[in-house]
Amino acid sequence: MWNQIIKNMDKRILLPTDFSKNSLNAIHYAMELYATRKCTFYLLHVYQVSGFSIDGAAYRPQPGERAYELEQQKTDEAFAKLLAMIKLRPENPNHTFETLGSNLPLYEAAQEAIAKEDMDMVIMGTKGMTGARTVIFGTNTMNMMEDLDCCPVLAIPENLGFGPLEEVVFPTDFKTPFKRRKLKYMLHIAEMHGLTIRVLHVGKLDRLNAAQQTNKALLGRILQNYAHDYCEVQHKVAQKGIQEFMKGRKKAIIAFMHQKPSFFKRLFSKPLVQELGYHSEVPVLVLRDTAS
Repeated sequence: MWNQIIKNMDKRILLPTDFSKNSLNAIHYAMELYATRKCTFYLLHVYQVSGFSIDGAAYRPQPGERAYELEQQKTDEAFAKLLAMIKLRPENPNHTFETLGSNLPLYEAAQEAIAKEDMDMVIMGTKGMTGARTVIFGTNTMNMMEDLDCCPVLAIPENLGFGPLEEVVFPTDFKTPFKRRKLKYMLHIAEMHGLTIRVLHVGKLDRLNAAQQTNKALLGRILQNYAHDYCEVQHKVAQKGIQEFMKGRKKAIIAFMHQKPSFFKRLFSKPLVQELGYHSEVPVLVLRDTAS
């Protein structure tokens, strides 16, 4: 019932862009992922405009001030070019585009836009470890994945073109009860593309304690109408076990449930940030509890 409501609703998706090739690639991926659904895509660009008052104190220029207006004009021109590039692709009557410029840091600008426009999801690109702008954009992406708690975030690896998908890999330790509303966007994507949900446990499934077995049974009830199975991989370190499982799985999305203090936080220690945030070969979906 709930998933049917989600399926039929128009989607409102935030697409942060720095006008780079990488962010354009993420936009194209989002358009293909939701090709069959009515979507409004909100293109968000943040520009850092700073100024100094007569006494030398730094401040953030406001609309109407010259520095702000000049940067806004440059952003509008860049948006016009970006929309022209998007229109080079075959037109999809399901899709409309809006543009948003902000003088706030990305995280704050995203939060403001999500609240104002009631966004469903953020889709953005990650970058590799080379290039002058890599660290800035890569850090922004990871901050959004780790800290944005009002909306799911889907991170698209650099240069990854959209292709046929086969599965969603969902790592879990079964230590926290599952709720359907927290998983709804993973379920929606799985249904939309006919994907198998592979529930991954690092360790032996037959050694789950009573609480974990209860949670596993609850997850099974949530997934009963979806193609799914349970997988295990043996490794002393959860991060390494997941990396091992994902080797060669090119037609997958990997989804994590965000919790604090969290399985996700433990996984995304610096080594895994580098592996799945910067070097992932598949999209990474960070799920949130968007219900109040």
